[in-house]
Amino acid sequence: MAAMITSWTPDKKHSDVERWICIYPAYMNSKRTLAQGRRLPKSSCVENPTHQEIRDVLVATGLRVGVENKLYPREKSKEMTFRGRIRVQIKNDDGTPVNPEFTSRESVMKYIGEAIPKLKTRQNRPAEQQPQTMHQATTKSKGKKGRR
Repeated sequence: MAAMITSWTPDKKHSDVERWICIYPAYMNSKRTLAQGRRLPKSSCVENPTHQEIRDVLVATGLRVGVENKLYPREKSKEMTFRGRIRVQIKNDDGTPVNPEFTSRESVMKYIGEAIPKLKTRQNRPAEQQPQTMHQATTKSKGKKGRR
């Protein structure tokens, strides 16, 4: 983001970065509890989303997006994988939605939860992991029967 962020004041326009909504990956992490910062039902969440995935999904919608190197306050781990805050402009200066599909923070987050599993990087992961776990389960059960 090229714009310098200053403190918020009521006279800021919706196009100013300070007025954009903030989204942390923890808001949509299905591995989190509500007390740990999840904001949506688990059915609308994804497992360990990253700020890059959220940014990619939102840029594809045409919304103005910015990434900040911030850490979610409830985050216990200081690892780089958990860093990142996304800023999104959802309103024009006159108060109308930039995209009629996204009128609130919740609508943006629900869309992100639906779109991240459709990313190519996400679709390749489960298919590779599943056959290994199936194979290991069958080998273990055969080994126990042979010992008796």
